[in-house]
Amino acid sequence: QVQLVESGGGLVQAGGSLRLSCSASGTIVSPNAMGWYRQAPGKQRELVAIITNGGSTNYADSVKGRFTISRDNAKNTVYLQMNSLKPEDTAVYYCNLGTGYNNYWGQGTQVTVSS
Repeated sequence: QVQLVESGGGLVQAGGSLRLSCSASGTIVSPNAMGWYRQAPGKQRELVAIITNGGSTNYADSVKGRFTISRDNAKNTVYLQMNSLKPEDTAVYYCNLGTGYNNYWGQGTQVTVSS
């Protein structure tokens, strides 16, 4: 079983920055991908950014140039550096680990950007 624990959410003014972290524990197989998704009230959950254990990344168009995803494979931890935050970035952010066989989710962390 894999557990994901997120941290780093909070309230920030527009234009500010936040850094999210997600640590995975348990039996983690490779190859895998870790990523961040978000869900705003009344909207579907959407992909924000994803990174494979080989370092390949993919971003949603809405965050390109503002968000950076990275990971520390030795610590099984993924990070999301969020800069130039906008009110429309307000959502619950969920960490995800996918192995091709299983899909695991964190509990979510709230990010609120005030205008």
